[in-house]
Amino acid sequence: MRALAQFVMRGPLQAGGVAAVTTAVPLLFWIGAAVIGLVILRLGVRQGLSIGLWALMPALGWAVYGQDPTSLVVLLQVMLMASILRTSLAWERALLAGAFLAILTGLLLPVMYPALLDELVQAGIGFYEQYNAEVARTLGSDLELIIRDTMNASMAGTYFATAVGMTMLARAWQAGLYNPGGFRKEFHALRLSPAIAVVCAVTMVIGPVLGLNSMLLAWAAGTPLFIAGLAIVHGVVGRKQLSGNWLAMFYVALVLLGPSLMMLMLVMAFVDSWLDIRGRIKPAGPAE
Repeated sequence: MRALAQFVMRGPLQAGGVAAVTTAVPLLFWIGAAVIGLVILRLGVRQGLSIGLWALMPALGWAVYGQDPTSLVVLLQVMLMASILRTSLAWERALLAGAFLAILTGLLLPVMYPALLDELVQAGIGFYEQYNAEVARTLGSDLELIIRDTMNASMAGTYFATAVGMTMLARAWQAGLYNPGGFRKEFHALRLSPAIAVVCAVTMVIGPVLGLNSMLLAWAAGTPLFIAGLAIVHGVVGRKQLSGNWLAMFYVALVLLGPSLMMLMLVMAFVDSWLDIRGRIKPAGPAE
């Protein structure tokens, strides 16, 4: 991947060509998004957006003619977050902007892609009726609404999570080429401010009160807290100079425990915004 980043940064022709080709090829759209993110972070918003047009054309083709908005939504979110990160140097602002765009995406998907959503909903209903008929009978007419909200939130949330990952990949490429170790240090220090943490927490619980899709709001507002929680884990491991096996065990536990550990991380990230957990941990010294 480092070789790809080096090739992309040789000039606009290389960057635009790689972004356009990878966006046009199914399942490689994430590379195109990361390439545009790298150009924005390194060369600036104006040049990044001009090269981003190369990737927008095939992404629009997939969105309009292929009825698949994945590459377009992820590309737009990466461009937005990379631009904000470039100008503000603040991950929390970039993540908050991405969360806002994720909510907007969730609101627009049923309007712009009703057939796609209907197809997914019918597949979900069929699954429940065949493999969990008791739950389907209990929910009755509410089953379709619940599945629709779930599918809508899952699509918008997955796009957002992918865009966050590609923005981080772009930042890692930039650090690898021009500032070795910079991304590691930046990620270990990632911490939400108390105000942003409160906004995220309130947004996660306010959905039912306002009659909105609570799962969509939970995906969008929970992702910045989750990323901050990951930063805490990585930061503590780095500060104590622990083996990488600790991170491997953590991610295995994350897969096995799933929502329980995720919820703990959200709470931990919220508390960290006020208490600065990493700052209270004594770094490992030479004697250790």
